[in-house]
Amino acid sequence: MKKKTLYTIVALVLASVMMTSCHSSEKNYREAYEKAAERRKTGIGAETYAKIEAERQRYTHVINGDSVRMVYVNANVAIDSTDAVSPYNVVVATFSQRLNAQSYRDRLREECGFKGSYVLFGGPDKQYYVVLQGFDDKEKAAALLHDIDKKVCLKILEPLPWILRRL
Repeated sequence: MKKKTLYTIVALVLASVMMTSCHSSEKNYREAYEKAAERRKTGIGAETYAKIEAERQRYTHVINGDSVRMVYVNANVAIDSTDAVSPYNVVVATFSQRLNAQSYRDRLREECGFKGSYVLFGGPDKQYYVVLQGFDDKEKAAALLHDIDKKVCLKILEPLPWILRRL
């Protein structure tokens, strides 16, 4: 009997040790809950937010004291052949379909009076970029961006307008 009692006691001790070691404590549950609640508040984690902010800042240039978004893109004229395409282009719309880009460009010409607007095609996403006006230097392009809401009669969606620097 003594042997059986000893085995029973050892078995009970081992079982209690295993049961307590497998339990998640209230502290662990609380920490996990607080982390999940914080993510829910911000919508994204801190690391993801840092990556988004770094990407946003990557294309920001300071020109004449203003922060301006300028993206370097390898693009060519897509609609109508324009011999003189400028290196700095103020983009007011992007489209994945040629017909939409052409229609927006035509509205800029007819309704807003920007006769020199044109469409470029290219970039990593193969997009059509509707250019309001092109410039030979970035300072003039940035000046147009500064008051663009007053000059363009069509709605411009965020994150537009911006400067496309042709490569």
